[in-house]
Amino acid sequence: MNESNIDWILAIACFLAGIGIGALCYHLMNANVARNQKVRQRLAETELELNQVKDGLNDHFAKVADLAASIQRQSHDLELHLVQGADKLVDDLKLKRRLHGQQEESEEIDAPEVPRDYADGTGGTLAEDYGIRQRHNAGRQQEDSPQPPRY
Repeated sequence: MNESNIDWILAIACFLAGIGIGALCYHLMNANVARNQKVRQRLAETELELNQVKDGLNDHFAKVADLAASIQRQSHDLELHLVQGADKLVDDLKLKRRLHGQQEESEEIDAPEVPRDYADGTGGTLAEDYGIRQRHNAGRQQEDSPQPPRY
């Protein structure tokens, strides 16, 4: 009977060890699944927050564009009101012209000149006749043969 008790005790011990090992494996496997589930949930929350920020940013820029257009419209209305008031109340002709955006005849805006490589009255290297010598013979005049174009 001693031998049969040992078989039963060994069977029960193996059974309990199997249950313990199985529970341990289940716990380790389930921990990774729970961790993955938490990561997925955090990712979904982050994507939702990002979408909300994008929507808020779009709304913000739309409102800024509307406000800028409103400021431009109000500025134009203010300028128009000032011009109309100046037409009615101001007697100074120069001030009226300035408010209307017109230049006076006496004021001329100096436009920048095209740069050149020579001073006034002399031809420089960009002049068309630069480097071309006129042929004059003492006794007779010859017609110059046409020169090829210079590049």
